[in-house]
Amino acid sequence: MTTNSPAPATTFPFSDAFVRVAEPHAAWGAEQLETFNAFVPTGPWSADLDRRLYQQGGCDLRISILGSYDESDGSWLWGWANPGFRDSPAVGAAQRLRQFGQAHGVREFTEEGLVLSGCTDPRMAVETLAFAAMGVLGAAGYIGVQASPDARLYMVPDDPQVPLAAPDPVTLPRMLLTGAGVHPGGSARSVVTGYFDRHRLPQRPGPDRITADLPSGSTVEVSFDNAGRIASVEVGAIRA
Repeated sequence: MTTNSPAPATTFPFSDAFVRVAEPHAAWGAEQLETFNAFVPTGPWSADLDRRLYQQGGCDLRISILGSYDESDGSWLWGWANPGFRDSPAVGAAQRLRQFGQAHGVREFTEEGLVLSGCTDPRMAVETLAFAAMGVLGAAGYIGVQASPDARLYMVPDDPQVPLAAPDPVTLPRMLLTGAGVHPGGSARSVVTGYFDRHRLPQRPGPDRITADLPSGSTVEVSFDNAGRIASVEVGAIRA
């Protein structure tokens, strides 16, 4: 397994609908992905897809297949469209994503396959797609492995043993800025609000800032510049 990380911008023309549903999960996804990567030990991997079992470094995980990427022609195929897994429980997560895409008009989640060969960096476009899928599904991470010389397989964990990240005042500014950088030109406010919503943090929005209360008792204030970008993230002292 390669160490996954939130994908920066690519030239792949993701639809406005895709960006709209993906960006509220971007900062939480960056945070959760770090937790997931730290949880799974390094080492050789194996997968029994019929049993929905992924094994790596002595860790057994129940997984669900997202899809596969063919590096020879730059194409992505969703698990639910793969004849070998169609209607199988192994592609339950991909099926849920397809239903979400149908309900919200997100073509990237409803088309059987996507051609990414025209991207400046097709591989990064694939990571962007898998990262967005993780966020929309609320999965605790995602896994990308080299399944053959020309193909990569992507999965999401579906296992309660994977720990869930909690807001950390030290890393929070970095997570918000990382999330805002996944889809440049999108809404940084949506990224910040989505992060606070995910953690169910009380928040107080203003015209150019959002303030939220952290579980530690401290507060975080995120300010936006005139272009709507994050200008600063300030974590205050713990309240008495």
